[in-house]
Amino acid sequence: MGIPIVILFPLLLVLTISEKTYSLFFKFAQFWAAIILFGMGFWPSIKRAESMKKDQSYMLVANHTSMSDIMIMLLISKNPFVFVGKKELAKIPVFGFFYKRTCILVDRNNPKSRTEVFDRARKRMQDGVSICIFPEGGVSDDLNIVLDTFKDGAFRLAIEHQIPVLPVTLFDNKKRFPFHFFKGGPGMMRAQTHKAIDTKGMSVAADKVRFRESVRNIILHSLENGPLTS
Repeated sequence: MGIPIVILFPLLLVLTISEKTYSLFFKFAQFWAAIILFGMGFWPSIKRAESMKKDQSYMLVANHTSMSDIMIMLLISKNPFVFVGKKELAKIPVFGFFYKRTCILVDRNNPKSRTEVFDRARKRMQDGVSICIFPEGGVSDDLNIVLDTFKDGAFRLAIEHQIPVLPVTLFDNKKRFPFHFFKGGPGMMRAQTHKAIDTKGMSVAADKVRFRESVRNIILHSLENGPLTS
């Protein structure tokens, strides 16, 4: 993870000085993600239900099982987005430096931090940038859980800003590169994007819970039945 960042450090540093250059930084982040995945012996296979509209902000949501989820989500999206992620990842040497400069960090044990996340996410969406959230809120310690319960944040933000939600299913990341030492191995990493779901006309009070569960069911059904073949 660190080698390509070290090589590109001066350029990446310049691109993260201002949010105005984030779209360029995102392209380099995609290049970095490809190097990491292929370098570790993983080859992504991404099926898209439809193309993302240019200059459209989306709320990307996906199941979360692996550190490699970050890299493959960068390859999936055609539009620049920022992650909302846990602050602990900022401690990773080299990677953490740019992670905290370009992502929205949340301390899940601090209610004030969660409020600040909403404020920062609103600002980025107003700038036309998409947001990526793993709505399970973390990785469950129970390996038997196929898909944990979803938290409200992503869906509340999407409804408030009337932007479409793009569900994504990651099939093999847990098998290939789990959060457990001495497990996993090289191979294909399949991913499926589903049709974007419009939030126009929805309200947080009336629709948030129903909407959250409907998106979760899309991803859960996909995990249980496998990716589309066409």
